[in-house]
Amino acid sequence: MKKVVVGAGVVCAVAVCTAAALVVRQRVKNCGKWSRAMGILKEFEEKCETPIEKLKQVADAMAVEMHAGLASEGGSKLKMLISYVDNLPTGDEKGVFYALDLGGTNFRVLRVQLGGKEERVARKEFVEVSIPPHLMTGSSEALFGFIAEALAKFIEEEGDGFHPVSGRQRELGFTFSFPVKQTSIASGTLIKWTKGFNIEDAVGEDVVAEITKAMEKIGLDMRVAALVNDTIGTLAGGRYNNDNVIAAVILGTGTNAAYVERAHAIPKWQGLLPQSGEMVINMEWGNFRSSHLPLTEYDHALDLESLNPGEQIFEKIISGMYLGEIVRRVLCRMAEEAAFFGDVVPPKLKKPFILRTPDMSAMHHDTSPDLKVIGSKLNDILEVSNSPLPMRKIIFELCNIVATRGARLSAAGIYGIIRKLGRDTPRDGDNQKSVIAVDGGLFEHYTKFRNTLESTLKELLGDEIAENFVIELSNDGSGIGAALLAASHSQYLGVEES
Repeated sequence: MKKVVVGAGVVCAVAVCTAAALVVRQRVKNCGKWSRAMGILKEFEEKCETPIEKLKQVADAMAVEMHAGLASEGGSKLKMLISYVDNLPTGDEKGVFYALDLGGTNFRVLRVQLGGKEERVARKEFVEVSIPPHLMTGSSEALFGFIAEALAKFIEEEGDGFHPVSGRQRELGFTFSFPVKQTSIASGTLIKWTKGFNIEDAVGEDVVAEITKAMEKIGLDMRVAALVNDTIGTLAGGRYNNDNVIAAVILGTGTNAAYVERAHAIPKWQGLLPQSGEMVINMEWGNFRSSHLPLTEYDHALDLESLNPGEQIFEKIISGMYLGEIVRRVLCRMAEEAAFFGDVVPPKLKKPFILRTPDMSAMHHDTSPDLKVIGSKLNDILEVSNSPLPMRKIIFELCNIVATRGARLSAAGIYGIIRKLGRDTPRDGDNQKSVIAVDGGLFEHYTKFRNTLESTLKELLGDEIAENFVIELSNDGSGIGAALLAASHSQYLGVEES
């Protein structure tokens, strides 16, 4: 009997030792896993570093490219497009103005009642219309005919609260978010379609002439007063609300910037200088690139596999379209080289763009002690059900690195514009505020991104100069902004209302 007991005891002891060994081995394995993942994270962090001196080099490179782009067409990676907007809204505008915002599978039609400095935007209404898929690949006449019909219907339903001046032609601001070569404030030829549109007979044609022809065909008496993009519209909306707005930046799915330049500082401008002495420049800054940008192997791979390799490099490291994808690519490497998620790489993780920037933002803003939001996102998006706290902490830090680099480089871009305008040094007796109007979901909803951008710009400017700079959220440049530009470029400017 004693032998049996002793034998059982030995078996139990062996089992306990074996189990303990397995636990120890698992802990060692996990320890090695976290250590390797941390090594990848640390290497990535070092390559993403944006010390203030590097940011100043980026800003200087931006200012140099701005000068080159203003000097000649094709002289820079920055297109520095002349917008032909030389009169921004002042707040004095009165009357009813319209906007057409065409930039995707839906378009919006708006009307606003402007009441001068007292009432500002007294009233506004809009409708959103879906474009039938067959019109996106049909003929120019069919597409613009459909849009003109929607405009006519919108005007037919105009309520009593709107008061167009009798005997005057209605005026429209047209936001057309496709590549266009602008030839005047109200004309521009389509370079190419994007976003699923492919209407061959419209390429090379003046889009304002096309919509005008469609409106005339159905007897709609309306004039396109301004052809703009959303960045110019954001600048107009910002200036309408604040006379001190000098530039506008879009930080959303994509990114761009526009600013007010002195007309005599545009060597490539031909013809008479505008009476205002100013001209709004559409930078197309997403295409900026410089050897000073802290690019990593993940950025190079993302660019190489994109639809436009070698283009839009700045956009690919700071905009909402790409931040989540950069995080996914680093996680992929951790999964492959450090078994970060276990022995098998989660199949969903291999899918490009599955991790969107709003999801990244939610993880980055997780304040729970156990980072349960990150755990939930891993489960919902990547189908990773087991995510221990060390894993969640690494992912939190990864989001922080990617967002911080993007926000600090965005601030460097803004600082580059400020330097180009010579507003980065103190001027005796000049305490006038300078305002940067910013629109876009990335800036509006990603709080840590926005806070980092603002603190970095202050760091670049220095405390004394920073006191004179403000960043303001400016919504709906593609809608309200376009209507305001129709007002500031009205054919009836200077004519007293009857």
